[in-house]
Amino acid sequence: MAASTEAPEPWYLALLGFAEHFRTSSPPKIRLCVHCLQAVFQFKPPPRVEARTHLQLGSVLYRHTKNSELAQTHLEKAWFMSQQYQISQFEDVKFEAASILSEFYCQQNLVDSAKPVLRKAIQISQQTPYWHCRLLFQLAQLHALEKDLVSACDLLGVGAEYARVMGSEYTRALFLLSKGMLLLMERKLSEVHPLLTLCGTIVENWQGNPIQKESLRVFFLVLQVTHYLDAGQVKSVKPCLKQLQQCIQTISTLHDDEILPNNPAALFHWLPKEHMCVLVYLVTVMHSMQAGYLEKAQKYTDKALMQLEKLKMLDSSPILSTFQVILLEHIIMCRLVTGHKATALQEISQVCQLCQQSPRLFTNHAAQLHTLLGLYCISVNCMDNAEAQFTAALQMTTHQELWTFIVTNLASVYIREGNRHQELYSLLERINPDHNFPVSSHCLRAAAFYIRGLLSFFQGRYSEAKRFLRETLKMSNAEDLNRLTACSLVLLGHIFFVLGNHRESNNMVVPAMQLASKIPDMSVQLWSSALLKDLNKACGNTMEAHEAAQMHQNFSQQLLQDHIAACSLPEHNLISWTDGLPPVQSQPQNGPTTSLASLL
Repeated sequence: MAASTEAPEPWYLALLGFAEHFRTSSPPKIRLCVHCLQAVFQFKPPPRVEARTHLQLGSVLYRHTKNSELAQTHLEKAWFMSQQYQISQFEDVKFEAASILSEFYCQQNLVDSAKPVLRKAIQISQQTPYWHCRLLFQLAQLHALEKDLVSACDLLGVGAEYARVMGSEYTRALFLLSKGMLLLMERKLSEVHPLLTLCGTIVENWQGNPIQKESLRVFFLVLQVTHYLDAGQVKSVKPCLKQLQQCIQTISTLHDDEILPNNPAALFHWLPKEHMCVLVYLVTVMHSMQAGYLEKAQKYTDKALMQLEKLKMLDSSPILSTFQVILLEHIIMCRLVTGHKATALQEISQVCQLCQQSPRLFTNHAAQLHTLLGLYCISVNCMDNAEAQFTAALQMTTHQELWTFIVTNLASVYIREGNRHQELYSLLERINPDHNFPVSSHCLRAAAFYIRGLLSFFQGRYSEAKRFLRETLKMSNAEDLNRLTACSLVLLGHIFFVLGNHRESNNMVVPAMQLASKIPDMSVQLWSSALLKDLNKACGNTMEAHEAAQMHQNFSQQLLQDHIAACSLPEHNLISWTDGLPPVQSQPQNGPTTSLASLL
């Protein structure tokens, strides 16, 4: 709350000191802080002090109370007054008032009021590099939240050119990398590649503040990793991921009290070190999930969630809740694969609670939430509910990768039901891996081949099924997609068993079982052990058949117990929710109402 006045009066310094003392008390004494600031007006202060005090009052009321009407009044007065006087002492008040007032308007869903304030502030801040850049970032973020990515990219481009003219390569790179992130969201990959090349050159050549340099490198590598993972290139991303983990280790050894840059346009940090650490954990979890290293995904999720809990005690930044939701989304998928449905369901409920606290978070993650519920429904054999969840999710997303993932899983539901031929063929036409596949993702295209192979298997078209599954194997082996590899091997093993080729069946099912154990994938282990039992029995291997039968019995018991536990939870009623905000509470039901079924 420090004030930059030329000769502050003693009364002003005293009131300001008391206000700051009360604000930073533990717990904060906000009412007394507000009283001290309001008392400033009793002394009929000069305009610069009056404007600053309105800004301080508005900021305290906005951030620490629910008195939004009074907060708005003070912030608007600060913004109005600060524009009346063209003197240097008003610059910080003017632009900070614009920034906080716009933030306030957005929180109150008054986005159309926020935009003109930011535009005016950007227009008059060109001689104040720090604020000009900060306000450009803020308006770009506002457009991005509204899904107007074209306007957001244009503003970031303006910021990058301004930073170049001002001689700040660091801030130029921040603008360009932010633009790259939005271009990835827009799927404009042809524009992303040259931008990444340019940013890579800037990052390597720029010499400056060590923390800023390493944070730029982290941002650059996160963008590269995300690009690879969006494309389903799990193996190709490994070198970047290794570099990223080395960068975050380097940053953790640097001190925050590095010398500030001389250029005011470079007075930015991309993210606090602690936030970057969580982000690196997050992309590691995303990679581990796609690659099928589920124990590693669990390990890094635990680390990240522990770090998040500590940070959220001191920091109310919305990005922390976003990180938490994305982490939970990935670990929920892991739980469903590893046979921990009850835990997955409780974590789905946790995501619902986080979304209830933030309408914006719910808007951005509603489709993912219904998708997770659809996957849970498949795992407990509630196929009608799975269809309803996936259908709801499809109506809520425009993201092509998520849409393709949902359609692929919905197709698997129709295949299992066996009587939805028209709907199934309509879906399969839209995710044809041989022709006009809707996304560039290697992983999703491999999964689409697998779905075709699964359908051909159920229809008894074994030659066709083998062709599709061998294509899946070729693609999944190329990028270390372990779970798809395991599923394809066991299904091929099943086909060879049906065809009476026991040797080839064994050559498929044994490595499938080994890989499924390594992941670990409980459903594939159940399926593989059943096939091994039948295979050894057919070959007259009594001892091996008995061992496989025992394994199958153990997996069945584990899955059955978990199935009963999940369906007995009150959260199981979430499978019926398909519209509006997630229900606040679910009432318990009397035991399970569904039967056990394996994944396939």
